Amino acid sequence: MKTKKLGRTGLDVSPLCLGCMTYGIPDRGPHPWTLREEESRPLIRKALDLGINFFDTADYYSDGTSEEIVGRALRDFADRDAIVLATKCYFPLKSQPNAGGLSRKAIFSAIDASLKRLGTDYVDLYQIHRWDYETPIEVTLEALHDVVKAGKARYIGASSMFAWQFAKALFTADLHGWTRFATMQDHLNLLHREEEREMLPLCADQGVAILPWSPLARGRLTRDWDETSARQDTDEVGRKLYASTEEADRAIVARVAEIAASRGVPRAQVALAWVAQKPGVCSPIIGASKPQHLDDAVAALDLHLTSTEVATLEALYVPHPVVGYL
Repeated sequence: MKTKKLGRTGLDVSPLCLGCMTYGIPDRGPHPWTLREEESRPLIRKALDLGINFFDTADYYSDGTSEEIVGRALRDFADRDAIVLATKCYFPLKSQPNAGGLSRKAIFSAIDASLKRLGTDYVDLYQIHRWDYETPIEVTLEALHDVVKAGKARYIGASSMFAWQFAKALFTADLHGWTRFATMQDHLNLLHREEEREMLPLCADQGVAILPWSPLARGRLTRDWDETSARQDTDEVGRKLYASTEEADRAIVARVAEIAASRGVPRAQVALAWVAQKPGVCSPIIGASKPQHLDDAVAALDLHLTSTEVATLEALYVPHPVVGYL
């Protein structure tokens, strides 16, 4: 698998990033559909064998157990210097003051706890999971800059915010000479394209690598609209993301099925190929709870959609409420 440069960082990353929210103890945290360690390790190993070297998790996933599972697997299966390991902070893991958010205190506590769970001295990419409306961005950026200078993170990134907020953060970092955000994890797929209006052009102008999350719309683009899954049945966030435009979304899902049938490939490959071909997209974040999910994702990299196919997939889209910041 050929690697790509991660924005302006100089890092070499696979054109797919394995999102590790799927891996964690089910009765810890908000995701009861996660896979335990014995089920997770073969999938992480397969991802490495396929050439994926980019792994993304978060302290919030399964109450920190995702970091523990991923950290142990990567220590056992991979050369740390070849791996690009990312995690995130913001959401509280405890119900007590100062347990979450992006204050200096919270960030310093969160990075140390994540490094301990991951079993590593540093992460390659440390990301803010959401925008903190209660903490001035100057406080957050200076703390993140100090995390980098302390050697605990190589680069910093952000996820899911309005473009004006991201522009403010980039400008503030430049103004003070602090480490600037190198990546943006945003919500982008065939059912939610609002990021095309502002965030994607901003990132292209600023040389920020785009790492789309939920490129398959939490599985909705991979099956008939009325089909479901164990995750979808318990996924409250997913319901919020795709509840308001069901009629248009259903039609787009049908278009994906038509093109997949004509190509003789699974629908997941078509939906992911569309995201991967978007200008500025560096490494879509994929989830994998079955081996074939990884096989389909890798195969999608070689599936080039024609301009006619792209136009067919995009024609039925209607504007959606901007919910990617949730």
